[in-house]
Amino acid sequence: MALATRPDKDTAPGKAPGKRPSPARSGMRPSLVRSVWDSTIGKKTVMAVSGLIMLGYLVAHMIGNLKIFFGPEDINEYAHWLRTMGEPVLHYEWALWLVRIVLVAAVVLHAVSAYQLSRRDIKARPAKYVHKRKRASYATRTMRWGGIILALFIVWHLLDLTTGTVHPGEFEHLHPYQNIIDTFSTWYSNVIYIVAVVAVGLHVRHGFWSAAQTLGAGNARRDKVLKATANALALVLTLGFVSVPVAVMTGVVS
Repeated sequence: MALATRPDKDTAPGKAPGKRPSPARSGMRPSLVRSVWDSTIGKKTVMAVSGLIMLGYLVAHMIGNLKIFFGPEDINEYAHWLRTMGEPVLHYEWALWLVRIVLVAAVVLHAVSAYQLSRRDIKARPAKYVHKRKRASYATRTMRWGGIILALFIVWHLLDLTTGTVHPGEFEHLHPYQNIIDTFSTWYSNVIYIVAVVAVGLHVRHGFWSAAQTLGAGNARRDKVLKATANALALVLTLGFVSVPVAVMTGVVS
């Protein structure tokens, strides 16, 4: 006596037995953004672009800081302009908050992609090398801990000169001239700031070069120019930022 069986869906008329609809046809295809993010080159590209965004901010921030050498009126007026830029099209501080949002997004994407690339690299090379590789440059070997130093410095810097939470003196909103003098009148603030700025210089020197290679700007003819540009950017940023605490310490700005 034959047993009645329930027809399988995959063996219904018009369907080949055993075949199932492919993920691509059933709407399960991963998004382009996810595919790019999951790839190593995608993470490196995100890291490069976000790094260049932060580099642009550093250059603008350094130029703004140097206004302290022109007196309190110049730098205090600059602080006010940052909050009114874009008016009357934008409301008060809207443009500044847009800059902050883009910068925070760049920092987060840069940090996450760097961490994930580092973990991926470690997993790909679980065993130690039998032969030692050529010793990397100091900047290359310090990129990881340099990034941690910069992350901690950003938090301290914001709490000091943006919110005034850890400011050593009496914090005055929209009076950066006096706030900067208060900060760099303490030895520990100078040490924290100078160490962080040196880390910035090393990070920029290696990061700019890496970003250029990732984005396809590097070749045999441009290598020297790119390396010279990376070194120049790192030097200018380091000297520009360090000049402010040194000026306060030596009494040039008081």
